[in-house]
Parts: sequence; C-alpha cells; structure tokens
Amino acid sequence: MMVKQHMLFTLYSICGIVLKDILAVSVAATKNKVRGAPGQFPIVQNMTVTEGGTVNLTCRVDHNDNTSLQWSNPAQQTLFFGDKKALRDNRIELVRATSQELTISIGEVTLGDEGMYTCSLFTMPVKTAKAFLTVLGVPKKPEINGFTKPAMEGDFITLTCVTSGSKPAADVRWFRNEKEIKGAKEVNASGRTFTVKSSLKLQVDRNDDGVAYTCKVDHVALTATPQQTTEVLEVHYAPRVEIKHSLTIPQEGQYLKLECVSKGNPSPDPVLWTKDGGELPDLDRMIVEGRELTFTSLNKTDNGTYRCEASNHLGTNHAEYVLFVYDAPTTPSPSTAPLAPTSPDTTGPLGSKHLKPAITGKRDPNALEQRGPDHALIGGVVAVVVFVTLCLIIVLGRYLARHKGTYLTNEAKGADDAPDADTAIINADGNHAHAEEKKEYFI
Repeated sequence: MMVKQHMLFTLYSICGIVLKDILAVSVAATKNKVRGAPGQFPIVQNMTVTEGGTVNLTCRVDHNDNTSLQWSNPAQQTLFFGDKKALRDNRIELVRATSQELTISIGEVTLGDEGMYTCSLFTMPVKTAKAFLTVLGVPKKPEINGFTKPAMEGDFITLTCVTSGSKPAADVRWFRNEKEIKGAKEVNASGRTFTVKSSLKLQVDRNDDGVAYTCKVDHVALTATPQQTTEVLEVHYAPRVEIKHSLTIPQEGQYLKLECVSKGNPSPDPVLWTKDGGELPDLDRMIVEGRELTFTSLNKTDNGTYRCEASNHLGTNHAEYVLFVYDAPTTPSPSTAPLAPTSPDTTGPLGSKHLKPAITGKRDPNALEQRGPDHALIGGVVAVVVFVTLCLIIVLGRYLARHKGTYLTNEAKGADDAPDADTAIINADGNHAHAEEKKEYFI
C-alpha cells in the first residue's frame, strides 16, 4: 500500500513538471508572437506570363521568428513548404528559401496554370496572401483563304484571315501593300482561347494585279513583331495599248522610233505593226524589234497611219499614230531660231489613239499640209476689211436719211401773208420793181 502511494506521488510530480514546462513554452511563444506580429504578414504580387514561358512567384515577410512559409497552387496543393518540395512537378523549382522569403519558379507555363496562388505564414493563426497568375495565349500565325489564282478582272472575291489560340482575343488588320484597309471582324471563343476571323470583300480590276494583301495579328503576347501572312493577287485582263514616239516634229532624214506599250495579263506578246491597214512597205528602213518600230531615215513615202495591235485570250486592243514627215530644215541665219529640234525627243506626248497628237507650245505637225503662207490668216483679214466697209456704208446711209428736209429760196420769203403765188413773188426780198420779171410759169 505504501509503494502504491509512493508511485502515484512520483507520477503526479512528473506531470506537474511537464505541465509547468508546457505552460512556460506557451507563454514564451505567445510573447514572441505578440512582439513579432506587426511585421509578420506575407507580401505577394500578381504575375502575368506568356504561354510556354517561365514565371517566378515570390512571398516575403518583413520580420520573422523562423516561422515557415508555404506556396500552394489554385487547387490548394502545396508546392513548397519552406525549402521542401511537396508536389512532384518537374516544372516547379525552388529559387530562394530564407526566413523572410520563399521564391519558386514555374516553367513551360500552360493555360491550365492560370489561377490564384496562396502564400501561407504558419503563425497562430495562419496568415495568408494571394497572387493571381495570368497566362496569355499566343495567337497562331494567320492563314489567308479565298484567293483564286488567277482572278479575272471584274470578279468579286472574299479574302478571309483566321488566327486561333489567342487569350485575350487578338486584333486582326488588313493592308493593301502598305496602306491599311478595313475588314469585317468576327470573334469566337474556343475553351480558354479565342479564334478571330476577318473578311475582306473586293471587286478586282487590273490595278489589283500584283498587289500584296497582308493580314497582321496584334496581341499583347507578341512582344516583338506581329504575326502576319501576305498573299499577292494575280488578275488577268485584256490588253491596253498606246504608242510612244521619239520625235515631236519628224523631218526627212531623221531617225524615228515608235514604241508600242501594251499592258495586259497574260502579256500580249508579240505585237503586230501595220501601215494604212496593210503590211509595212519598206522593211529595209522600217525595222521591227519586239515592240519597237524604227525608221532609220525618214522620207515623204513614210507618211501614213501606223497601227500597233496586241492580243491575249481575253481580248484585242490597238493604238494608231499618224506620221507626217516634213522637209529637212535649211541652215538658219544667226538671227533666226531653228524650226525644229534635230535630236530625238523621247519625252514627247503619247500618240496612242490620237490622229493629231498635241504638242505643247508648237503647232501640231501632223495637222499641217505644208509650210507656206497662212491662208486662214489672210482670209480672216479680208473678212474683217469687208465687214468694216459694210459698216461704214450703213452708217453713212443712216446719216443722210436723218438730215433729209424742206429748203426755202429767197422767192419763198414773205409768202406767208400773200394771197396767191404772184403776190408772194412780188413781196419776196429784193427788188420789187422787177416783180414782173420774177414771175415763172410752169406748163
């Protein structure tokens, strides 16, 4: 009985000592926590990363009493507890672990990694801070559909540019060569990402042949250059023809080159040269090389209408040039300016489809028959003289008509009070003694 009492006393003593130690540790820990509480709050920051990239998540505390820090993913799975890795994921690595910081990295980030990450500080109670990780979806290189090669002039076509995988939705722009043009945009969601489509409706003509249409994709994830795709439009069209000539005023003995400029797709080669509706008469002096017709030495027999004709499978077109060769110029006197240039003028106006090409500052050489007196000018001067003469005759006639009237002779003076003609004559001024001699008798 005494042994049992001794054992119970010993057990109570041990329990008392243990309880005393536990209370002492609790009080000390509580005091430490109270003193460290003002700085023991974890600090984190929201992060943004591009899909496939690497991001660092950092959690810091200003003051710590060696309490552990922990990172958890959006599924509340522990990634790291202090420097101890808790989740088996080779993409997640420890960067730095101290009493005041825990930094981890996530590589090869996917869209599934997006969400709210939690940093926990294991005080009593546990304190947490949350950081949201945003993952940007990179848009894929755009594809252009709707090109018909070749397109025919006048056709209506619709070009469509499509890009997928962007998050948020990408912006799609169209360019015609370097100039931006507007398309119709359409956005569709596909899971976490978006598919963007832009359409461009065109009625093509020959001006669209060889034009580069570019679709560019702009997105926040594309930090360098935007994704883009370019297609060159091919348009087939009937030819258009015009003739360029090397001389403004062709003269005998000069060298003349006529160039047939034909534009069409497919290219209208070769071209056909004719004169006055028939073949070229003198192939020794008229040389045809490709699109050019060359006269080695002009003479009067070369006068006529020259026609260049070009064709492809879409149609035929032609242009005409009327050639009139003038006499060779004589040697001008020192005070006389030359009548015409002696060297070829390659910048002369086009003769395409014009029977009388315009010449700036000079008369049309193809409209003149020969040099000599200007009959039109002489005729105009004669007409003016005749007109002035007629006007003078008319004015003189009107003047005479206005001054026509009655004129009185001396014999008529004093006739106002005379009863008859004889008395009037007698009463007239002059010598009344010879009144009888002034009588006149009319039979």
